[in-house]
Amino acid sequence: MNIINTAAILISLAAVFSFINYRFIKLPMTIGLMAQGLALSLLILLADALGLPLKVYADKLISSIDFNETLMQGMLSYLLFAGALHVNLEDLAKQKWVIAVLASVGVVTSSFIIGAFMWLVLPLLGIQMSFIYCLVFGSLISPTDPIAVLGILKAVGAPKTLATKIAGESLFNDGVGVVVFLVLAGIATSGHIDSPDHIAGLFIEEAFGGAILGLILGSLVYWMLKRTDHYSVEVLLTVALVSGGYALATAIHVSGPIAMVVAGLLIGNQGRAMAMSSATRQHLDDFWELIDEILNAVLFVLIGLEVLVLQLSGQAILAGILAIPLVLLARFIVVATPISLFKLKRGFSPNAIKVLTWGGLRGGISVALALSLAASTERDVILVMTYIVVAFSILVQGTTVGKLIKK
Repeated sequence: MNIINTAAILISLAAVFSFINYRFIKLPMTIGLMAQGLALSLLILLADALGLPLKVYADKLISSIDFNETLMQGMLSYLLFAGALHVNLEDLAKQKWVIAVLASVGVVTSSFIIGAFMWLVLPLLGIQMSFIYCLVFGSLISPTDPIAVLGILKAVGAPKTLATKIAGESLFNDGVGVVVFLVLAGIATSGHIDSPDHIAGLFIEEAFGGAILGLILGSLVYWMLKRTDHYSVEVLLTVALVSGGYALATAIHVSGPIAMVVAGLLIGNQGRAMAMSSATRQHLDDFWELIDEILNAVLFVLIGLEVLVLQLSGQAILAGILAIPLVLLARFIVVATPISLFKLKRGFSPNAIKVLTWGGLRGGISVALALSLAASTERDVILVMTYIVVAFSILVQGTTVGKLIKK
């Protein structure tokens, strides 16, 4: 199946599911789309069990899509830029230390806590998995997903300071999480442990290199925007910034996600205020909101359909179910510890720890990283556990975090 036909099917499904959700289900759009994609997948599996050969066609569609490549090298750059474009830099600066700790130390600590938990629990289920692969699972499930988080926050109306913490953390922590994952996955595959100096250098190169590249490219486009007064040219410049900037970041081995977040913050704040007319601002907002909505719709339908590639077994499903409370416990630990310390010097929204713990949603990035692992029995188990945690996060946490915030 060629890429045009694949895109046509996914966009058509997303459009129909969006209509059904809007008219009848009335869930937040991303949650409604994933739920319908998952329901369609389960119906296909049921039909296959009854002897109807629908799964053959579904497998052909899913196998024609490299989910990891599609998200990490395609959609992610546009979604992160679109999300950062509407984050207020002044609000973000006020929360910078909390966000920095949660997005860096929090991700690393969570990876090791979850890895240790799973290493202790999995043998009780009859699953033998080395400690390094347990850490790999911890690293890919620890980062909160900016795509899922921003979509839900938009719908629930969280308090500004709390929304800034959740959004800021989710925008930056996936860059750190990807680096942790790459280091641990490399060790798991090769059996070779790099020196601490090399690992620290990789972190600095990826994270700080990505931030510097985003600042340079964002500043260049800002300079060009300031000297242009034609909205179609200005919108095109932002598209070039995202597509070209992410490709450049990948080529020079710095963090593309962090580069896009920094560039989006610069254009969305300084560029919006100093380099755009009101007409351009409106066109730019409309364009990127549309891009954000379309890509989100396709992505969450695709997440729902990815259940068809899982190698399901009773042990793996049970491991995934047990992983849910363990992941939430690790999230609680890495949120409660720094916030309890920060509370000694500054105020926080009431019940911030509860909301940040429950509002730390996992999404497509975790699934994409799991799918990028080399084929092995460990990968099959990790993929099932990841999918179950992500499905719970979006369908259960995503639908209840608004009620928690209001309460």
